[in-house]
Amino acid sequence: MLAFTNADEKQSPTVIGAGCKVTGDINSDLTVQVHGTVHGNITASIVVIGRGGHVIGDVFTETLFLHGDLNGSATVNTANIFSNARMNGTLKYRTLNITSNTELECKLSKRKDKGQEHE
Repeated sequence: MLAFTNADEKQSPTVIGAGCKVTGDINSDLTVQVHGTVHGNITASIVVIGRGGHVIGDVFTETLFLHGDLNGSATVNTANIFSNARMNGTLKYRTLNITSNTELECKLSKRKDKGQEHE
Protein backbone atom coordinates (compact mmCIF):
# COMPACT_ATOMS: atom_id res chain seq x y z
CA MET A 1 0.00 0.00 0.00
CA LEU A 2 1.20 3.49 -0.73
CA ALA A 3 1.95 5.79 2.18
CA PHE A 4 0.49 9.28 2.33
CA THR A 5 2.88 12.03 1.37
CA ASN A 6 3.21 15.49 2.78
CA ALA A 7 1.13 18.40 1.49
CA ASP A 8 4.11 19.97 -0.30
CA GLU A 9 4.49 16.96 -2.60
CA LYS A 10 0.78 16.78 -3.51
CA GLN A 11 1.11 13.10 -4.43
CA SER A 12 -1.37 11.50 -2.00
CA PRO A 13 -3.43 8.62 -3.41
CA THR A 14 -7.20 8.58 -3.18
CA VAL A 15 -8.14 5.73 -0.84
CA ILE A 16 -11.62 4.29 -0.42
CA GLY A 17 -11.21 2.35 2.81
CA ALA A 18 -12.76 -0.97 3.81
CA GLY A 19 -16.35 -0.44 4.92
CA CYS A 20 -16.64 2.82 2.95
CA LYS A 21 -19.24 3.09 0.16
CA VAL A 22 -18.97 5.79 -2.52
CA THR A 23 -21.57 6.54 -5.17
CA GLY A 24 -20.35 8.66 -8.07
CA ASP A 25 -17.46 8.94 -10.50
CA ILE A 26 -13.86 9.35 -9.33
CA ASN A 27 -11.29 11.23 -11.45
CA SER A 28 -7.64 11.54 -10.45
CA ASP A 29 -4.31 12.17 -12.14
CA LEU A 30 -2.70 9.91 -9.53
CA THR A 31 -3.54 6.60 -7.83
CA VAL A 32 -6.96 5.45 -6.67
CA GLN A 33 -7.10 2.55 -4.22
CA VAL A 34 -10.43 0.84 -3.54
CA HIS A 35 -10.74 -1.35 -0.46
CA GLY A 36 -14.44 -0.59 0.05
CA THR A 37 -17.20 -0.20 -2.56
CA VAL A 38 -17.49 2.26 -5.46
CA HIS A 39 -20.67 2.56 -7.54
CA GLY A 40 -19.39 4.69 -10.41
CA ASN A 41 -16.64 5.04 -12.98
CA ILE A 42 -12.99 5.50 -12.03
CA THR A 43 -10.45 7.39 -14.17
CA ALA A 44 -6.91 7.54 -12.78
CA SER A 45 -3.27 6.95 -13.63
CA ILE A 46 -3.19 3.79 -11.46
CA VAL A 47 -6.19 1.92 -10.07
CA VAL A 48 -5.80 -0.66 -7.31
CA ILE A 49 -8.86 -2.71 -6.39
CA GLY A 50 -7.77 -4.48 -3.22
CA ARG A 51 -9.00 -7.74 -1.69
CA GLY A 52 -12.46 -6.96 -0.42
CA GLY A 53 -12.71 -4.00 -2.81
CA HIS A 54 -15.71 -3.78 -5.15
CA VAL A 55 -16.18 -1.52 -8.16
CA ILE A 56 -19.50 -1.42 -10.01
CA GLY A 57 -18.70 0.77 -13.00
CA ASP A 58 -16.08 1.28 -15.67
CA VAL A 59 -12.35 1.80 -15.09
CA PHE A 60 -10.03 3.86 -17.30
CA THR A 61 -6.36 3.70 -16.28
CA GLU A 62 -2.78 3.25 -17.40
CA THR A 63 -2.25 0.40 -14.90
CA LEU A 64 -4.83 -1.77 -13.15
CA PHE A 65 -4.06 -3.98 -10.14
CA LEU A 66 -7.12 -6.18 -9.58
CA HIS A 67 -7.23 -8.20 -6.37
CA GLY A 68 -10.96 -7.73 -5.65
CA ASP A 69 -14.14 -7.45 -7.73
CA LEU A 70 -14.82 -5.39 -10.85
CA ASN A 71 -18.30 -5.46 -12.35
CA GLY A 72 -17.89 -3.30 -15.44
CA SER A 73 -15.52 -2.65 -18.30
CA ALA A 74 -11.87 -1.66 -17.99
CA THR A 75 -9.77 0.15 -20.59
CA VAL A 76 -6.11 -0.07 -19.56
CA ASN A 77 -2.58 -0.18 -20.87
CA THR A 78 -1.44 -2.83 -18.36
CA ALA A 79 -3.78 -5.13 -16.43
CA ASN A 80 -2.44 -7.11 -13.49
CA ILE A 81 -5.04 -9.66 -12.38
CA PHE A 82 -4.23 -11.51 -9.15
CA SER A 83 -5.52 -14.71 -7.57
CA ASN A 84 -9.11 -14.56 -6.29
CA ALA A 85 -9.85 -11.48 -8.42
CA ARG A 86 -13.23 -11.43 -10.12
CA MET A 87 -14.34 -9.45 -13.15
CA ASN A 88 -17.47 -9.28 -15.30
CA GLY A 89 -17.44 -7.01 -18.34
CA THR A 90 -14.94 -6.22 -21.09
CA LEU A 91 -11.21 -5.86 -20.45
CA LYS A 92 -9.44 -3.81 -23.14
CA TYR A 93 -5.69 -4.02 -22.57
CA ARG A 94 -2.26 -3.67 -24.19
CA THR A 95 -0.41 -5.89 -21.69
CA LEU A 96 -2.13 -8.56 -19.59
CA ASN A 97 -0.65 -10.34 -16.56
CA ILE A 98 -2.81 -13.00 -14.87
CA THR A 99 -2.01 -15.22 -11.90
CA SER A 100 -3.85 -18.47 -11.14
CA ASN A 101 -7.26 -18.84 -9.50
CA THR A 102 -8.87 -15.75 -11.03
CA GLU A 103 -12.56 -15.66 -11.84
CA LEU A 104 -12.72 -13.76 -15.10
CA GLU A 105 -16.07 -13.88 -16.86
CA CYS A 106 -15.29 -11.13 -19.27
CA LYS A 107 -14.50 -10.43 -22.87
CA LEU A 108 -10.78 -9.83 -23.44
CA SER A 109 -9.88 -7.33 -26.14
CA LYS A 110 -6.23 -6.59 -26.96
CA ARG A 111 -5.77 -2.91 -27.73
CA LYS A 112 -3.60 -1.99 -30.69
CA ASP A 113 -0.59 0.24 -30.21
CA LYS A 114 -0.84 3.76 -31.57
CA GLY A 115 0.00 3.81 -35.26
CA GLN A 116 -1.64 0.47 -36.06
CA GLU A 117 -4.53 0.94 -38.39
CA HIS A 118 -7.44 -1.12 -37.08
CA GLU A 119 -8.30 -1.27 -33.38
